[in-house]
Amino acid sequence: MSLLSAGRPVRLRSGAAVAVAAGLLAAGLAAPAFAADDPPQTDQLWINTPYEQTLPIGTDGGQPQSRTLGVGIYHDNDNFTVTDGRLTVDVSGLAGVAEVSWSDNCTPSGTGAVCDIPVVPAIGGDYEDQVFLTVRAADGAEVGAQGRITYEATATGGPDGTLTAPHESFDTTLTVGAGPDLAIDPVADIEEGLPGDERTIPFKVTNNGNESANGFTVRLYASYGLTDLTRYDACAYTTTDGNDYAPSNKAICTFDQVLAPGDSFELPEPLTVRLAPHALNERLDIDVEPGGGAQDIDSQNDYAVLPIGAENTADFSVTGDTISGAAGETATAEITFRNNGPAWLGNLGSGDPVAEVRLVVPEGTTVTGVPSGCYPRTLDGGYYPKRTGAPRYDCDLRYWVLEDTRRTFAFSVRVDTVVPGATGAVSIHPPFGEYSFAFDPDLTNNTAVLTVD
Repeated sequence: MSLLSAGRPVRLRSGAAVAVAAGLLAAGLAAPAFAADDPPQTDQLWINTPYEQTLPIGTDGGQPQSRTLGVGIYHDNDNFTVTDGRLTVDVSGLAGVAEVSWSDNCTPSGTGAVCDIPVVPAIGGDYEDQVFLTVRAADGAEVGAQGRITYEATATGGPDGTLTAPHESFDTTLTVGAGPDLAIDPVADIEEGLPGDERTIPFKVTNNGNESANGFTVRLYASYGLTDLTRYDACAYTTTDGNDYAPSNKAICTFDQVLAPGDSFELPEPLTVRLAPHALNERLDIDVEPGGGAQDIDSQNDYAVLPIGAENTADFSVTGDTISGAAGETATAEITFRNNGPAWLGNLGSGDPVAEVRLVVPEGTTVTGVPSGCYPRTLDGGYYPKRTGAPRYDCDLRYWVLEDTRRTFAFSVRVDTVVPGATGAVSIHPPFGEYSFAFDPDLTNNTAVLTVD
């Protein structure tokens, strides 16, 4: 597992395939903002629901454990105020499978309830679930039994005065299960520090299942800027080389301890990491799983991603080149990206390139050879149909660069017409948008020129 691929999806809306990496703990719902003077926009109501939940049967004939499902509604356009939300919850599909207890803001009726939400937040705001359903396996339910909760919602507001969530688009599947359920206790956000600082990460695992875990494995993945992981006798430590994925430090720890239902485990001594001199936006991934080939009945709580930031900078720069030739001749033009440090940078959650190096082709020349990772564009960034001959090229870097990374892109450029003093612009940009890099202390070296002599 790489740090890039470690995140797990969290459901935001059903039927619209919107997801975020679970590892980005601080991330909230996000949507494009509209200018205040824009004409009225459309708006849409959505329901945020969990995909699924496993409900353990009782242990040794005892009462089954309860689980809490957080549900809520939100809308797209913060130009509108939306109120009087009504979430209709139908649990008729849970007969013989699960029992439900309702939030105080819900009014039960028959096999469902209507839950009142006075103010409906916009997707760009501070969203929090507004309805909490307590669910547990029904008495006598058998392992493997499944049921479904469905949801509908309406609210007052939007351009037409009433908003309705897409019909028959939101549901949660509940499955009765048996087995261990190893859950990592929530860890508070870790404050940013300075390179060289040590950080302590509270770590505790509890078996919330209805069967014992006969041993378990803990995996720690520390990003490149985190060093000096605490050494435990039960762990094997490795460091990746950074060829295919961003370099990282990994520990795989195997414990023989039996965790009965309700038991907890803490490491023999506190887990600590140190911020390296090149640290910037770091993360520590933690994963636990039961041993002996047992299946964890709820994989949603056996994984955690902790962002750990450092107050540091990374000086990105780009250099151009000078080529010469008579009309009809072809020369090689090299444009070079360099990270002058002291920090590295990795987009470990999204996997997006850390930056794009851009070349605007000089007047009187044609690009006849394009390096890998570079894409033809129109001058304003639109689609260009041919690989060669474009007026602009955007070249992607990888999703990480080390503190001393240097990357050169070599173009073959034909001189068609001699234009005295012709130059092309070379620059570096984020992969999306035209904003500057907040971590870059010197923006003067983010541009250069390609000169045709």
